[in-house]
Amino acid sequence: MRYVVTGAAGFIGSHLAETLLAAGHEVVSVDSYTDYYERARKERNAAALDVLELDLAEAPLEPILAGADGVFHLAGQPGVRASWGETFALYLQRNVLATQRLFEAAAAADVRVVFASSSSVYGDAERYPTAEDVAPRPISPYGISKLACEQLAYAIRHGQGLDAVLLRYFTVFGPRQRPDMAFTAMLEALARGRSFRLFGDGSAARSFTYVGDAVAATVAAMERGRAGEVYNVGGGDEVNMNEAIALAEAISGRSLDVERTGAATGDVRRTKADVAKAEADLGWSPQTGLEEGMRAQWRWAAVESPA
Repeated sequence: MRYVVTGAAGFIGSHLAETLLAAGHEVVSVDSYTDYYERARKERNAAALDVLELDLAEAPLEPILAGADGVFHLAGQPGVRASWGETFALYLQRNVLATQRLFEAAAAADVRVVFASSSSVYGDAERYPTAEDVAPRPISPYGISKLACEQLAYAIRHGQGLDAVLLRYFTVFGPRQRPDMAFTAMLEALARGRSFRLFGDGSAARSFTYVGDAVAATVAAMERGRAGEVYNVGGGDEVNMNEAIALAEAISGRSLDVERTGAATGDVRRTKADVAKAEADLGWSPQTGLEEGMRAQWRWAAVESPA
């Protein structure tokens, strides 16, 4: 197959592109190398890839879709905490506008899209584990931008025949995780003897998902996902940050200097994914436990991380 991967120099995108190449597929890797975090990290992520640098919000998209069998759309402006105020304009451009253009181009080319959404669309969910039929009520501008992209997929499917499968990722971790995410910041602080800034009292809990499991779900969605459907992609382990810190200290054999500060605006208190729908339709379930995945991320943070 010939697949397009947007955001291919990012955390999940680089792992996905390498997995597809290893399976014998042709991959068109696309990234705009935004300044959300340093370019050097992204270039290191994409060292094994031939990345086409372009901005999905402005560049002609027909050429990259020509002959494609599918598009994995992982590009976007990440981050709950950075999405407030004037910077929301970047989320409108890099998430909403870029996705609208890609969806319409894919519909015109009759190419399936697997879109990376986020558990942030749920906000503080009405029940846990959270299934896909829970009403989305995002509490951050970032979550709103991701929900807007989901609604665009629905509209363009009904108006222009878009074949799209939507995935709501739940806190993906592992090697190459973004530097603003908690596990990378925590493990790099342990590796280099720095302090770690913890938002809140450490009781916030997450359904942590190993990157290899997220990639497997993403490939399965392209192959077996039902058009127009939304699937949760979440790990089996739910732990709070205090428990995650204790595990990181045990794995590293070091003590973490924690600087505690107030909870960040827009951060949800808890996430826990109900993945029954993904299990039924995609034949997917998480395989990597938190300790195994964190050990892999620790090895990366201590040896390979460019920090």
